[in-house]
Amino acid sequence: MSASANPVAPASGSGYGRGARVLSIGIATTGLVTLAYFALAAHALSDVEYKRISLVWSIMFVVASVIYRPIEQLLSRTIADRRARGHTGGHNLRVALAIQASFALTFLVIALALRDLLQNDLFDGSAALYWVLVVGVLAYAASYFARGFLAGHQRFELYGLLVFLEAVSRVCFALAVVVGIASGQSAVALGMAIAPLMSLLVVPWFFARRDPPADPDAVKETEGGLTMRHGLGFAVAVFAIMLAEQTLLNAAVLTVEGTSDDAVLAGVVFSVLMITRAPLQLFQAVQGSLLPHLAGLQATAGADEFRRAVRITILAIAGFALAVAIGLFAIGPSVVRTIFDIDRDIARGGLALVGLGMGFHLIAGTLNQAALARGQARGAAVAWLLSAAAFVIWMLSPVIDDQLLRTELGYCLATATLSAMLAGVYGVGSTGAPPAPVT
Repeated sequence: MSASANPVAPASGSGYGRGARVLSIGIATTGLVTLAYFALAAHALSDVEYKRISLVWSIMFVVASVIYRPIEQLLSRTIADRRARGHTGGHNLRVALAIQASFALTFLVIALALRDLLQNDLFDGSAALYWVLVVGVLAYAASYFARGFLAGHQRFELYGLLVFLEAVSRVCFALAVVVGIASGQSAVALGMAIAPLMSLLVVPWFFARRDPPADPDAVKETEGGLTMRHGLGFAVAVFAIMLAEQTLLNAAVLTVEGTSDDAVLAGVVFSVLMITRAPLQLFQAVQGSLLPHLAGLQATAGADEFRRAVRITILAIAGFALAVAIGLFAIGPSVVRTIFDIDRDIARGGLALVGLGMGFHLIAGTLNQAALARGQARGAAVAWLLSAAAFVIWMLSPVIDDQLLRTELGYCLATATLSAMLAGVYGVGSTGAPPAPVT
């Protein structure tokens, strides 16, 4: 880069910390509002209707996370990298938009082909729930695109407001049914389709503050921009990562449900693994600010600052996970049985393993963001897929008769293995070589 170049400075450590705090507050508040949505829905609907609402939500959440977060992360990394190099405009959004549109179109084709299965077998013949699922998933294409755009520009206050507005918009529909303004499961479900569209009202606020103009010399060095080949390769790799992560979170419940004679054991397994979901949900806030921060460091600050940011994050996670594991060993069984109304013994050692596994999962997420920031998405995807496949094989093997213990130990081993493999990917990129621009 020429001496006259005046790139936009990457986020400072304090900026990264502030972004993580802002997103943590936004996502934590969003979680509470989402909990209120389901509490109101449970109050307003029958048990059967509430089950259908929960099913629509579960399918929509998994599908949207898997197919749209790749573009969110692609935009976040690309924009942050190019801003750090001085290119504050023309981020080749058309490439990311084309990939996102292709993912959405693929979902639409599959959903239309499977309409009979979804509408009649899963939703008990409800056309309204089917169309809520279809419209909602399509609407999330725009919402996740906006998230990546805002994260790349490090406008974390708008990112947090976006997810909060989405949750508030959704809960209004359940509240309307409770107070009698509307009625029925279709009215409650409609909030899931409308909410991601309402969240986009945040986007115009971004343009109220413009980036400073970039130095022409700095722009020339990155004017190639994002190519379709690179963008699609990155998106497909992150798609595989998201799919593997959902496998780690859900495969145990599905395999236990399919192989156990105990009718309620799958529910117990689900409840125990809920221990991991709240920290992972909050960690999305850290991930949302960590990837653009690391991409900026990779572009301008060099390997030492990059490694320092990763090291500090991992040390914080390790301390948190160790405290959680100790707490679960001390009082976990009674707390889990009380919260989830479980009428059976829960081993404290098994819960501690889940706590440690959660820590390894968060460490893997940090190393994954480091790999994505360095353009090592393919290597990260291989690590995730191998770990997920090994976990499924473990869950289907009879090596441990107690399927709950098999889940707890298997999750800990799978996430530890994943962390080790991602550490290897991360180590390959830990050189002092000058970083290359995103192309």
